[in-house]
Amino acid sequence: MKQNACCFTGHREIAPRQYFCVKYNLIKIVEQLYKQGVTEFYAGGALGFDTVAAQTVLAFKKEYSDIKLHLILPCKEQADKWPQTSKEIYNEILKQADDVTYVSEHYSKYCMQNRNRMLVDSSGICVCYLEKNFGGTAYTVNYAKKKNLQIINIIK
Repeated sequence: MKQNACCFTGHREIAPRQYFCVKYNLIKIVEQLYKQGVTEFYAGGALGFDTVAAQTVLAFKKEYSDIKLHLILPCKEQADKWPQTSKEIYNEILKQADDVTYVSEHYSKYCMQNRNRMLVDSSGICVCYLEKNFGGTAYTVNYAKKKNLQIINIIK
């Protein structure tokens, strides 16, 4: 567990009325974490919160060259069925990331869960956007709690 490392997990859908609040809170939290010595950020590359988190870290990298964005992705074809605009954003994030790790070559039953565990296992802090107590985000936050990570829910 790294105290200078943070992972992100959150829902794929962000209600339009919450988007700017989520983005604003995320900017403030990343800035605060950086000031506390966090320079390694891990994202899972999914639509929604993962994308916003990766874009936020990339914006900070322009100002702070020691910040790193690590992508841990479930499989190489993760974005194959996404809308074209989302694919373009995803590919731009891939190009700018410091490194990309694929959990699996192809989609499998457990590649998402394994990705989520790798994100947590790489970090000392978990920043989440958690509104529901079920699904992949809830699973990941519960796993992070079991691993004694500091949990920061951006909507609380």
